[in-house]
Amino acid sequence: MKITFTGKQDKLNPSQERKLAVAFSRLSKLLERRGEKEAQVILSVQRHLQHAEVRVNFYDHTLVGAGAATDQFTATMEAVDKVEKQALKNREKWRDTKRDGTKRTAAEIAEPLVLAAAAKPLAKVSKAKPVKSKPSKIVKANGKSSGKPMTVDEAMIAMEEDRDYMVYRDSETDKVSVLIRRRDGKVDLVEA
Repeated sequence: MKITFTGKQDKLNPSQERKLAVAFSRLSKLLERRGEKEAQVILSVQRHLQHAEVRVNFYDHTLVGAGAATDQFTATMEAVDKVEKQALKNREKWRDTKRDGTKRTAAEIAEPLVLAAAAKPLAKVSKAKPVKSKPSKIVKANGKSSGKPMTVDEAMIAMEEDRDYMVYRDSETDKVSVLIRRRDGKVDLVEA
């Protein structure tokens, strides 16, 4: 990061210079994704108070952090911290707007399951052989399922010995539920 100081600069001791260099390197790691950035540090004095202002261009925004303290080092560190907070907030805001914000409801997720379950039972896959995935198809349910809501007991009866799962709509809660037969013979109930 290229740093330009404007105004009367006080002499800093070596430990303060190192701390300031570390703060600017943290800021440059955060900001420099595409090329080197330039930071402008403007120093001024009003009465007995030292003011520091740090300006950095970040994509289409100008990040400005201002700090005031009795000594120049503290004021500059405060300004760099404020710019760092702004950069983090700006990156988080950009990341959130670029992600897909649509959320699917449980009914939208379960609907393809109901259609596929009515069409055919799941194929058993062995772990030894890799399975080539085929493009998924949506299969509409044929007339085999009644489509009416049922209780857990009715679903257990409807689940035949050769079927490993049963997808149905619960009559009490009106939600989609899935009965899955485990390898040990017991049955798990998954409610959506």
